Amino acid sequence: MRVIFILVITMFASLPVLPALAQTPSEAEIELRAKEVGRALRCVVCQNQPIEESDASLAQDMRKLVRARIRKGDSNEEVMAFMQNRYGDFVLLKPPVQANTYLLWFTPAALLGFFLIWYVVRVRRGSAKIDAPTLSADELKRFTALANDQEKNQ
Repeated sequence: MRVIFILVITMFASLPVLPALAQTPSEAEIELRAKEVGRALRCVVCQNQPIEESDASLAQDMRKLVRARIRKGDSNEEVMAFMQNRYGDFVLLKPPVQANTYLLWFTPAALLGFFLIWYVVRVRRGSAKIDAPTLSADELKRFTALANDQEKNQ
């Protein structure tokens, strides 16, 4: 009876440790997840380049930090949130849609709409007709004389 009691106690005592053991990722999984997260994070030194492709020393430090957080058991979203809190929204290659990024997200669509409307209005309006003033009788004589002289010289 004592043996069963000890086994039951040992089993219940080890239950809190089991989830931690189950969540420990393998080295290959860590590397795969770190590359996935690294492709979504911008190097703050060499802008518009993911930290996975950057050779900057700060990008190397950021890659080490990502791997350390993943080894610690953080999910990809938690690592991204940590990096965003540490470096700001600028570190995300795809910034979130929020009040301070509306201009970034909606300006291209607004400009496209504006130019589309401008083009449609311009095409519908048609080409403008320019009325050339008519020549007076004296100007018509001089033009005819110049044209005749030009024909003789050729």
